[in-house]
Amino acid sequence: MYCMPGRIKRLGIFFLMTVSLVAADIQSPEEAVDIAGKQRMYTQRMLKDYAMVGMGNTFGDPGKDLQKTIDEFTDHLASLKVYAKKDTTKKSLDEIESLWKPLQKTLQETPDISKAGKLQEDLEVLLKAADTATKYFAEESGKASGEIVNLAGRQRMLSQRMASLYMLKVWGVKDPRFKTKLDDALTLFKTSLEKLERSPLNNDEINTLLAKVKRSFVFFEMMNRSNSKFVPTLIYKKSDDILKNMNSVTQLYVKSESK
Repeated sequence: MYCMPGRIKRLGIFFLMTVSLVAADIQSPEEAVDIAGKQRMYTQRMLKDYAMVGMGNTFGDPGKDLQKTIDEFTDHLASLKVYAKKDTTKKSLDEIESLWKPLQKTLQETPDISKAGKLQEDLEVLLKAADTATKYFAEESGKASGEIVNLAGRQRMLSQRMASLYMLKVWGVKDPRFKTKLDDALTLFKTSLEKLERSPLNNDEINTLLAKVKRSFVFFEMMNRSNSKFVPTLIYKKSDDILKNMNSVTQLYVKSESK
């Protein structure tokens, strides 16, 4: 369809305005750390949804959630690119963008178990790149709270990582490294949770939420020790319970330090 140059120009201006409006939502360095940290979580949530769709499990409407997460990852990346100040941070976001484009295409195709192992590896590379960018934003904040927001935000990612690795196992994807990766995720989650429980920034609300997270995490520890297979819907729900509560904790840290 023919599109007049004037219309293209107007669309271009509209796009820039839209990106600017998204970026304007970032009101503080802590919020930038929070949003950058969410990108880490999205890499693992997309993998979890991909596996659920591949298995034909409709609990939580994973197909719809997958597309929503793809869109949010793209929008957040645009927002962070506008907000980033230092060259090192900008360069890390450019790397994320180059990794993201081919993955975005794969994730929107019909899930294929033969591609799931490679997808997991590629999303792990994207995860590491997103983690690097988050650390740069934490450094830019210049506050100890930036690191706490980073740590709390990473728990959101780990909740989805534990679930996605287990989903791939249930789906039938064979990878001898999955057990080690899951063990590492569980260990990191537990030690990070202990650090958060000792944070001087905590208040009663944060402590209550962390206690709920701790109770949900016990389920994953039991799952990892058991030889029985847990149903995917239970894994999905428990991981989302942790995600919801850790997201609230992260937002409370951001709010307390952005005043």
